[in-house]
Amino acid sequence: MSSEEVRKLDDKIKVLEQKKKALEYKITTEDRRARTRRLIQKGALFEKYLENENVSLLETELLLKVLADFKKKNSDYVSRQIQKIMENTEANESKKSN
Repeated sequence: MSSEEVRKLDDKIKVLEQKKKALEYKITTEDRRARTRRLIQKGALFEKYLENENVSLLETELLLKVLADFKKKNSDYVSRQIQKIMENTEANESKKSN
């Protein structure tokens, strides 16, 4: 293998490494954006359903701790309630489409 062939292969390696870095950056950026969007959506739902707009961050955290504790102690009940709501939502959506 000549030194010219080695140089060409080195150039190809550099190009591929640059492409790899660009793709990794793109994936990281997309993941970060998706996470940010999800956090914003969940925060908006939290404020909507718990009417928690004018409450301090500490009070919000304490409320979430209470809710998390309730969910842990009553996981079966919470699961059943979520299932009922989902079934009702699906039933209502099918009625609307008919």
